[in-house]
Amino acid sequence: MPRLLGVDIPNNRPTVISLTYLYGVGPAVSRELCRKAGIDPQVRAKDLREEDIARLAGLLDNDYTVEGQLRRQVAQNIARLRDIGCYRGLRHRKGLPVRGQRTRTNARTRKGPKKTVAGKKGVKDLR
Repeated sequence: MPRLLGVDIPNNRPTVISLTYLYGVGPAVSRELCRKAGIDPQVRAKDLREEDIARLAGLLDNDYTVEGQLRRQVAQNIARLRDIGCYRGLRHRKGLPVRGQRTRTNARTRKGPKKTVAGKKGVKDLR
């Protein structure tokens, strides 16, 4: 398995697909990397030579923010929002959707599993 920036990329996939396993590299950036490095995008990752891998690693280091550096940058941005106490920061702090989605229903990914609250007593019980 070729290793780029501390991440094993899959052997049996085309290079253009394997590169998308890196955090911050999507299909468009992957195609651009293959073009800049002069690598055929359809060559399997296991068939890449050492100099090809070195060229890709150099391009990723110099021209793109990926993996650990990008994760750190995103975490710092969220921490900044929390510190200044803006609306988005408060939503991050409370674990609620940040981008204006409704929360009355359909926010289960951010809110977690349902917490059922006991209902009110029925009218019959009060008589």
